Amino acid sequence: MLTRKQHELLLFILDHCNTTGTSPSFEEMKEALKLRSKSGIHRLVTALEERGFIRRHPHRARALEVIRVPDYLAGNGRRARREPVLAAENGSTVAAFARRAEPPPPQRHASVPILGRIAAGQPIEAIDSHDAELPIAPEYLGAGDHFALVVTGDSMIGDGIHDGDIVLIRAAQDAPNGAIVVALIDGFEVTLKRLRRRKDAVALESSNPAYQPRIIPADRVRIQGRVVGLFRRFEANG
Repeated sequence: MLTRKQHELLLFILDHCNTTGTSPSFEEMKEALKLRSKSGIHRLVTALEERGFIRRHPHRARALEVIRVPDYLAGNGRRARREPVLAAENGSTVAAFARRAEPPPPQRHASVPILGRIAAGQPIEAIDSHDAELPIAPEYLGAGDHFALVVTGDSMIGDGIHDGDIVLIRAAQDAPNGAIVVALIDGFEVTLKRLRRRKDAVALESSNPAYQPRIIPADRVRIQGRVVGLFRRFEANG
């Protein structure tokens, strides 16, 4: 997952390339994100590059291309372009190629990325690492994009979700009342909780009575997905 500003920048670069055929200049990116200086853009670009979402042209460092998008963006019809695009740098243009992965061939086994750890307790820094994959039979996935997270904490033990479990998440930007969701708070905190909607706020509820519900204004919370599966490893003793 991306932080709020990383998400905004990736979306701006992607839409700019798809609309104009050129990558935006650093000045355009700075204005779009309402930052005071280009140094913040440089940090965001570097973070997106390290996470494998964009890359710089080998001969023009300021010419950018989108090489992949998160599943939750691809599900909304936003994909990296396959055809050549022109990447602009200070008024000049150079050839760049944005790639989109082809759909995998039909297979008997599938896998979903394990993106990192998620707090079932107090929120932690937004997850964006892709350290491993969870093999799973395709019939268990159903429609939509999926990812997996390793649970840290004990706040959802009342729902049978324990520390160290792996939860299977279907990417979604909304969920019904009462669903167990991955909630992104203020663009940088992420937690696993049960969703309860209120008039102008949401309650993120634990299923462990040791934890109190967290009431947050609705505009500060974004749903990233809902829990659709649970996996647990039982170690043999002795």
